[in-house]
Amino acid sequence: FEDRDAKVKSILFALCHWHALMLERKKFGPMGYNMKYPFSAGDLRDSAQVLYNYLEGSASVKIPWDDLRYIFGDIMYGGHIVDDWDRRMCEKYLIYFMRDELLDEIEMVPYADGKLSWPSPQPSPHEKYLEHIESMPPESPLFFGMHPNAEINFRTVQCDKTFEMLIGLIGGTSRSDGDDDASLSPMAIAEQTCLDILDEVLEKKFPTDDVSRSMSDEEKGPYQFVFLQECEYMNGLVFEMVRGLRELQLGFKGELTMSEVMEDLANSLFAEKLPTWWVKLGFASTRPLKSWRVNLQDRCMQLDDWINDPLNVPKVVDISRLFNPQSFLTAIKQICC
Repeated sequence: FEDRDAKVKSILFALCHWHALMLERKKFGPMGYNMKYPFSAGDLRDSAQVLYNYLEGSASVKIPWDDLRYIFGDIMYGGHIVDDWDRRMCEKYLIYFMRDELLDEIEMVPYADGKLSWPSPQPSPHEKYLEHIESMPPESPLFFGMHPNAEINFRTVQCDKTFEMLIGLIGGTSRSDGDDDASLSPMAIAEQTCLDILDEVLEKKFPTDDVSRSMSDEEKGPYQFVFLQECEYMNGLVFEMVRGLRELQLGFKGELTMSEVMEDLANSLFAEKLPTWWVKLGFASTRPLKSWRVNLQDRCMQLDDWINDPLNVPKVVDISRLFNPQSFLTAIKQICC
């Protein structure tokens, strides 16, 4: 590194900084990239080698910025990028860093409008570059040309993962349900929760076929189709819940070998989380399992009110308790407009 030309040192530092931005931007999730890309140290190594080959021994030659931007952004790193907007973002970064001003001094925080400053270092020995890196300001979304609020979602996700990890770490310990009750193991708690949920949903089944046959084509209107669809959705969710919980019961009794899916279900019941298939087949919700079960009962009560008198719409319909609230609003438009 010490023997490299001053131009090469300046461009290499900017290349490493850009590489760090491309990697760290992933933590912002959809705000960082539209898709996930496997950028690695190999991309940086190969890009640096191309830089050496281009500029080695050509101190007096004009730097081919367009060529470097194309190789870095469209070949080395761009070979991973498949989304047009992500490619455009990558191109904007390179347009900012790969220019003649880099050889003198530029701001290494792109598009921050003066809100955060960290100038590029002058060509110097390796130790000086390390000292300059130590002077970098605390990490901020401004480093990526993003609004400071972009950090809120990242920190929220990070906090959720941390607490989820802590819950997993204490999952093997026992907890007491009362002063006189013996401490229960995680599997015992999951088994009790499994029984409780089965009691709640075992009898929940809406006879959609019978109701549909009981109405003539003239009697079936937009409201009826919406509620029939909602009942079908609920039947599908309840069927999966009953099937999975019955299998898990057999696993607890030793009559079935506990599969990975059954273990995941048991762990979810113990941790008060929604199992994967319940989320896929169920309604949109961020509730924990206990609150979700109460909400499920409320939704079933609303469907019960309708199924007992399918030709008339209930006087009050809570659309937040529907799988697809938009369909009910569309039915209102079809009737009233």
